[in-house]
Amino acid sequence: MQKPSVLFINRVYPPAKGATGRVLRDLAQAFAADGWDVTVVTSGPQDADQKDGAVQVKRVKSSAMKTPLNYFWVWLKLMVKALRLPHHTLVVTLTDPPMLVVAGRFIARRKDSSHIHWCQDLYPDILPIIGMKLPKAMMSWLQGLSRRAMKSCDRVIVVGRCMARHLNFTGLDMSKVTIIPNWPDREITNPVPVTVNLGNVANDHSSNGRRILFDTTPKFRVLYAGNLGRAHPIATILEAASILQAQHPEVEFVFVGDGPVHERLALERAKRGLENIRLLPTQPAERLKELMESGDVHLISMKTEATGMVVPSKLYSALAAQRPCILIGPEQSEPGRVIHDFHAGTVVPQGNPAALVEAIHTYLVDGNSWFSAQQGAIEANRQFNPDQSMGSWLKKARESVKSGTR
Repeated sequence: MQKPSVLFINRVYPPAKGATGRVLRDLAQAFAADGWDVTVVTSGPQDADQKDGAVQVKRVKSSAMKTPLNYFWVWLKLMVKALRLPHHTLVVTLTDPPMLVVAGRFIARRKDSSHIHWCQDLYPDILPIIGMKLPKAMMSWLQGLSRRAMKSCDRVIVVGRCMARHLNFTGLDMSKVTIIPNWPDREITNPVPVTVNLGNVANDHSSNGRRILFDTTPKFRVLYAGNLGRAHPIATILEAASILQAQHPEVEFVFVGDGPVHERLALERAKRGLENIRLLPTQPAERLKELMESGDVHLISMKTEATGMVVPSKLYSALAAQRPCILIGPEQSEPGRVIHDFHAGTVVPQGNPAALVEAIHTYLVDGNSWFSAQQGAIEANRQFNPDQSMGSWLKKARESVKSGTR
């Protein structure tokens, strides 16, 4: 009996940075372990055919510049590359670059394949939210293309309840929609034992029993680890940091990552004289577990208008690190509902730095509140683990192939 085959298409795949590339690699390897022939079409600095374990990786050359023209060019090259490959039983498209579902639908029809769209971000709906204003006629045209492509998919997998609700409002047949949450980095759940030197490491512990890094003086660390994009505003955090610097100098904010928003953070830190903000570059995978556990609480930020269009995956890494979470954003979003359902932290609205200060101060001075939220994070992490999500993925993939006429 011939093995089933799957073709994944996404702009990002390791070693390139990006949350979608990380979860894609985990899922591709899970498909390979399940007996599928797995191919990933992605981009890179050069055209290349590579092997990642049992996964075949086909790269098309692309620029690192994130401009609309470059995204379109990558979109086109990914589609052409996929069309030149042999037939695959299943085609899976992600959402980087935008509108990849349209290319995937064309490929699946030409190759007589089943098609699953893995909706990590909802395009083109999110474009105005992140500052990309399009003419109304063009926006309507792109939305029409996207919706028609989704409606013709065998299945649409979304990463949060808010995203499913948003698609329901657009008229998508909900019998085709499955919610499968993303999962934390494997390096947090199954770390490789290493000796890590993160600078001046002290073995002192605060009253809540968490390790303090980077300073011999114990600090209460508020950690933001991961992407800071246009859907993740920082104004409320900066205002709260300014207040806390005067009132509680024992609190520090640590941001880990890189990119334009981190550069803006550096400028704002200097402009405001915020000595309680530390900026670190993206850390190697082997340092991830210790880094995540160094945070006393974890921050997640998202625009209220982005509800149903994005689900920050850093939530799951924070839960895997067993730390309370503070969402600066909408309660009705997936992170907001998870935090509320499991009592794993606090949700505060954007534009209310006083509420953020109060939440941080509560976890600073009230050990019972911190431990209660930690227990909620531990319980939530049991529900959002890689094996469970990937098991659900494999089940839906088999069903989609079985129900097709290929």
